Amino acid sequence: MTRILMAALASVTALALTTGTAAAATPPSGSKAAAPAASSDEVFAVTDRLARQIAGALADRHVLDRTVSATASGPADLVTLERDTALGGSTRAANAAVLAAKGLPATGGSLLRVRLADPTMRAALARGEVPLVAAVPSDDEPAAVTAYDPSGGRVRLDPVKPPARPVLVVDVDVAKALPMGLQVMRDTLASQGITEARPSATTQSFATAQAGGYWATKVTAVRLNDDKEPWIKGAAEIYSVVGGFRLDGKPAVDIVQMPYLDNDGTTYYPNQLLVHFSAYKYNLADVVMMEDDGDTNYQALAQSIAGALLTIVDYGAYVPLVNAIISAIPTSWWTDDPDYVDSWYTLSTSSSGRLNGAAGNGWMDVTPYWVSEL
Repeated sequence: MTRILMAALASVTALALTTGTAAAATPPSGSKAAAPAASSDEVFAVTDRLARQIAGALADRHVLDRTVSATASGPADLVTLERDTALGGSTRAANAAVLAAKGLPATGGSLLRVRLADPTMRAALARGEVPLVAAVPSDDEPAAVTAYDPSGGRVRLDPVKPPARPVLVVDVDVAKALPMGLQVMRDTLASQGITEARPSATTQSFATAQAGGYWATKVTAVRLNDDKEPWIKGAAEIYSVVGGFRLDGKPAVDIVQMPYLDNDGTTYYPNQLLVHFSAYKYNLADVVMMEDDGDTNYQALAQSIAGALLTIVDYGAYVPLVNAIISAIPTSWWTDDPDYVDSWYTLSTSSSGRLNGAAGNGWMDVTPYWVSEL
């Protein structure tokens, strides 16, 4: 999913301390992440090399027929598909490299898959046309898509107009990677003392306990802008980083997966609880919406966010955390693969109606929701 670059960034922290007013967000100029940059180029290097190897293997009719059959109804797991073939070792090594590049445990299983770029290409395969093979580029706006043919030749394809010749795409199964990655982020943040905003027996506020529940913010509808994107890209996986202050004044982060948000230009009606105000000191929280289309290094991102948030001091007035979270995003993500989607400042227990994102890339309809104790 291609994302719009954001509007100019005001000095939100100073502004919030004096007026409480939110401002639009943009990638900070020259900002440096505390942790290593995202591994988008690493992931692409691995998948591109594997795509070239698979293309060469398609010169064998048996391999071609097996691969076409495996992808006829949807993506095929590459590690399983190539387990007993000459490509088996290369595929397993590539999968291990991708797990490492995304900051996932080596025990994370198979993430690499191969799929047909577009269902309309099945007719050409049925006629016996030999497909090209390509990896998903890290750039959301590539000048061209590089594909490989069985003879080892490179073919440059238009990134906007799908080719007439069928193309098999090697990419990362982000639907499988994201839940693992979000848990890595939670664990990494917790190891730095940044936990979710959840009340405990010792920190739960008296008012919440007496009330028999707490307020939350429910998303009743959400829509992201429709942008032109390369045909080779699959659906991205969306998640939100929700930040605020715990009752003890320390930053808190909840990470919320939004698996239904597949496409831009589509309105979704999830009725999902996004912000839980059960343990926020100021009954205020910020939301930064992110995406993973295969290249996110979850561990590096969490380390960067932790490093940024731990510099924020609670002075007794709410300070929006959006800027700190955005500043933590590795600089390379702004230049070639904007994994930032949009952000919303200072949602409160009374937030209601349509809220436009600070970057102008989407909106959410929200309503207060009372969560009763069992």
